[in-house]
Amino acid sequence: MNNLLAVKDLHKSFVEGGNEIHVLRGINLDLGEGERLAVVGESGVGKSTLLHILGTLDHFNSGQILFSGKEVPVSDEAALCQFRNRQIGFVFQFHYLLPDFSALENVMFPALVQGVESTQARRQAEELLEVVGLKDRLSHRPGKLSGGEQQRVAVARAVILKPKLVLADEPTGSLDPRIGEGVQNLLFRLNEEHKIALIVATHNRQFAESIGRRAELREGLLFNV
Repeated sequence: MNNLLAVKDLHKSFVEGGNEIHVLRGINLDLGEGERLAVVGESGVGKSTLLHILGTLDHFNSGQILFSGKEVPVSDEAALCQFRNRQIGFVFQFHYLLPDFSALENVMFPALVQGVESTQARRQAEELLEVVGLKDRLSHRPGKLSGGEQQRVAVARAVILKPKLVLADEPTGSLDPRIGEGVQNLLFRLNEEHKIALIVATHNRQFAESIGRRAELREGLLFNV
């Protein structure tokens, strides 16, 4: 298995009320292409911070992140945006869909931003929405969809550009168990069929165990469990 992601001695801190708060104290992590990892830990330990840093949505103080053997271009904002949009997909606890756009338009959006021709973007989005079981909901806006349907739209949006890595932050946290299980199975299907690597931060013990490989974030460090 080829190495996709390598994190070396990653540190993150911030200042609050004049005090420096250390969130990450030297994270080391390797993830292979198509591999799955669950990140578990108590609320507030920094799981979301870690995922945001890995997804280049947040900065870190020191350390190194390598993607397919190359250092992530953190000092070049234009290159960083291009890297993020092409290589990484995001699924959050709250879907962050655009409320005035249909399900189809929401899924198309990342492709259009990347300059994909609209007819091609539409075709890809329609295919993905059929994969996630929403081929009859293409024209529905988020307000007309259930919570589980909205999250499935968010998953389709995350993978339309065929990223190598999907980062999912509590993707089933706001869903009831039955619907949440459907979202879990969808993520696993995309991982297995398209070889998309998957890192999931979750409090759901059963979900974490089903992922296979697990690491606990504790006191700013990752421990294999």
